[in-house]
Amino acid sequence: MPTIFWILFIFIAIQRIVELVIAKSNEKWMMERGGVEWGKDHYKWFIVVHTLFFFSLLLEVFLRNPITLILNPYVFALFLLIQAARVWCILSLGRYWNTKIIILPNNSLVQKGPYKYVKHPNYIIVGVELFIIPILFQAYITAILFPLFHILLMTIRIPLENQALAELKRGT
Repeated sequence: MPTIFWILFIFIAIQRIVELVIAKSNEKWMMERGGVEWGKDHYKWFIVVHTLFFFSLLLEVFLRNPITLILNPYVFALFLLIQAARVWCILSLGRYWNTKIIILPNNSLVQKGPYKYVKHPNYIIVGVELFIIPILFQAYITAILFPLFHILLMTIRIPLENQALAELKRGT
């Protein structure tokens, strides 16, 4: 496989590992301050889908002729823009950013950065990423399947998170 694929694949994998470390640190910080986790049962499906995404991407790129892989500069620019938006979400939430639904009672909602304009910007960004990353490598089956899996997960996740945020607003 071309070097650019491996560089970007490893970059994305390392990025996800760093995010999990940040999320774990934030989870610990929030729990020490009385944080409450919501929707534990569905979280395992996020891990399954995101792990399968990496395997699917590898498999599809490997099975097609990776020697002919050409990086589209416009799709790559969109990928970079989405990465910047992802970092913006994480920085905007600060210690409240997490991969789980954890609320800290008696705290107000973060309403800065992209959260000032959209209720769940990170979920939009992840959905776009699950499309753009495979498109970047002409992995079209992965580009179709994983955004659909993401949408299915969001039908569970967003109502749970909205319920948790409503509880936070009520101060419970």
